[in-house]
Amino acid sequence: MIDKELLEILACPACKSGVELKDDKICCTGCKKKYPIRDGIPVMLVEEAED
Repeated sequence: MIDKELLEILACPACKSGVELKDDKICCTGCKKKYPIRDGIPVMLVEEAED
């Protein structure tokens, strides 16, 4: 679904921490926000994140 190399370069737009893939969301390892993946594309917008 999401390439591991892409996950390594992505950062949370809210706190700039690293992210990891959990289920169908990209989860921040710092502030714990969860970003959706739509049509295989991560939506890394703070407004779209779940706390």
